Amino acid sequence: MSEANEYRLVREQKREALKALGADPYAVRTPPRQTVATLKAEFEAAEKSAAPESPARLAARAVAGRVLANRKMGKAVFVDVYDQTGKMQVYLNAKAVGEQGMKVYENIDLGDYVHFAGEVQRTRTGEVTLFAGGITFLTKALAVPPLPREFKDEQGNVKHVTAFTDPELRYRQRYLDLMVHQDVRRRFELRSHLVSAIRAFLTDRGYLEVETPMLHTIPGGARARPFITHHNTLHMNMYLRIAPELYLKRLLVGGFEKVFEINRNFRNEGIDATHNPEFTMMELYEAYGDYHSMMEITEGMFRHAARVVRGAERGVAPSAVADSELVFKWGEVEVDLGKPFRRVRYSDLLREHAGVDLHDVKAVAQKARALGIEVHEDHYKLADQVLEATAMGSMVQPTFMIDYPTPICPLTKSKPEDPRVAERFELFINGVEFANAFSELNEPVEQLRRFQEQVELGEKTKDVEAPKEVDHDYVHALEAGMPPAGGLGVGIDRLCMLLTNTHSIRDVLLFPHMKREHSDARGAALQRARMAAETLLEELQSPELAKAAGMKELAAQIEAARKQLS
Repeated sequence: MSEANEYRLVREQKREALKALGADPYAVRTPPRQTVATLKAEFEAAEKSAAPESPARLAARAVAGRVLANRKMGKAVFVDVYDQTGKMQVYLNAKAVGEQGMKVYENIDLGDYVHFAGEVQRTRTGEVTLFAGGITFLTKALAVPPLPREFKDEQGNVKHVTAFTDPELRYRQRYLDLMVHQDVRRRFELRSHLVSAIRAFLTDRGYLEVETPMLHTIPGGARARPFITHHNTLHMNMYLRIAPELYLKRLLVGGFEKVFEINRNFRNEGIDATHNPEFTMMELYEAYGDYHSMMEITEGMFRHAARVVRGAERGVAPSAVADSELVFKWGEVEVDLGKPFRRVRYSDLLREHAGVDLHDVKAVAQKARALGIEVHEDHYKLADQVLEATAMGSMVQPTFMIDYPTPICPLTKSKPEDPRVAERFELFINGVEFANAFSELNEPVEQLRRFQEQVELGEKTKDVEAPKEVDHDYVHALEAGMPPAGGLGVGIDRLCMLLTNTHSIRDVLLFPHMKREHSDARGAALQRARMAAETLLEELQSPELAKAAGMKELAAQIEAARKQLS
């Protein structure tokens, strides 16, 4: 029997022993309790008012949590109980908890949840301790927690096991990672502070938080390959949203003037240090704004979020944090969020770092070849690839790269003095994009033309990220009239990476996507193929296709393939 199975068997036996003692190993209710932090604060307050000859004591108190240490010292026992707020040492002996209580204690394993009641005082060593007079079992953990431990092998050699250090297992089993590593729990607490800070920053400035659909009939608002699903009743494909932009701007048409959404977006793209198929964005739209006002709010928002996180780290109010203290270590660089953000034109960066003019087709193609970039017919997309390959490293401190080429900005207003250039910026820090903003295009005829041009160019270049159809309903909304507006999107995950000095997006996502572990990879692949065939059959039976020429024959072929897969 393996060591893991042997430990599990012992725990199962203890579970049955608890039942025999009348102690439910999975209690329905928890008796009243205090958090560890609250109880310790209360005790320390009592100490301040206690006389020197009369040590402080708190009677009739209780804590509950996970037992992660167990030390026997003769007839006395010390266990460490953890809840979300910290650790409490608990002292037990047979005189205080009785014979039944000690029998319950004998069936406690590390990882179990237990409730202890008694009085609180300091031990001789000075540690605040709950002296238990009662014990209530709450939850039996059948798995051994991945804590550091020491054991002897079959030859009697002492072995040491460290605490859950395998990176892939830590992502796959985040619940264990959080249990073992306090710094990981703290990182996600800071993430929560960050999101709350952004929400408060915007609502204080009159923005209304809204919710828009996550299932779209047409993917839009960004260049990305969407995830596709199928609605059986409506007989139509739907797409997990790649951006909420077009719905949020419909709200400006309806009369809302300041709206924002903290949303989950889904893009069927690669996974790397800064990309995950599912990620969190904040998008806002403001009537009568433009990309200049968006730069101001972006800089203010980042500085406010940094101040909140720094304050949480130090246990002080955000208002007590000075701009000079907003310097964050991110890998090998120090990022200063307290100073004004740099602003630089797209074309100037391209000229400075690639040595070419933005609008020079031949020069851009020649530079692309020299960089090993495949040359294609989409000139401005090629220029963007050249810029990405040459200029990103220059933007270490917060930098607004402004004035993008209009052809790669289908939702952005062009500059009045040069229609080839759009009023768009992206914010870069240490070469990583953090925010994207526009002076929003609100001219319906021009928007329709750009949508059509984008679809046609995507078909011509076989670009999988390009839109496949025009969103005519959005154009119709613009025809009803949308005021001049500024729009902004901020990557929450990346901002969290910066403010917590982490270097992979997986480290700031509680449950990052991982390649699935299959016991039967072939069976899983067959199941996916069957589901795809069934979805396609439903689509062929939709009112739009059912009577089209050749559909019955095609459906018969797919049905035959589905049966073969079964």
